[in-house]
Amino acid sequence: MIKLDILSDPICPWCYVGKTNLDRALEARPDHPFEIEWHPFQLNPDMPPEGTDRRLYLEAKFGGRNRATAVYAQIAEAAKAAGLALNFDRISRTPSTLDAHRAIHWAGLEGRQTAMASALFKAYFVEGRDIGDPDVLADIAHDIGLDGAMFRHLLGTDADREEIRARDAHARARGVTGVPTFVVGYRHVLPGAQPPEVWQKVIDDVLEHIRTAEQDA
Repeated sequence: MIKLDILSDPICPWCYVGKTNLDRALEARPDHPFEIEWHPFQLNPDMPPEGTDRRLYLEAKFGGRNRATAVYAQIAEAAKAAGLALNFDRISRTPSTLDAHRAIHWAGLEGRQTAMASALFKAYFVEGRDIGDPDVLADIAHDIGLDGAMFRHLLGTDADREEIRARDAHARARGVTGVPTFVVGYRHVLPGAQPPEVWQKVIDDVLEHIRTAEQDA
């Protein structure tokens, strides 16, 4: 198997688009060699725990309402091309994602990391749920077959907070400045929401490399 590391944030729309495009490629190449692991990267590492009003956040980030509207129109178009219908109008707050990243980490211990990442994207971008709310995160854990009560308990503690922050800081120290960022086999970096055909070529190239190496062994 070849490691595919994915650095992302559950409130990053391009991460959702990128994951969806990757999923389409993996479905088209069921013999793909990837073993996927998700890694934390907070778009807003200094966001207060209670989050902030989304409209004000976007206007500040993009320099005004018109610019924010233009950027999100572009995102909506890319999402539509990927087969996603995102409901931005349902999102009232931009949350801190520290706890969401803790939830992804804990889900990974149970072999459900990708399921948790997928559920968080859907909860935020489709259902407009506040994924900074511990009760929402516990409910999502329950919905994907994990122990929601245990997640609710852990979210009330400081468990793994510093580990998530340290992993985020490590990614930045390695030069990651935005997400999604995909790292294939610890070596090859693919930034951004790559289209399915790019991923299919990557998969084909990796499989060919594996076959060649086996023949030469």
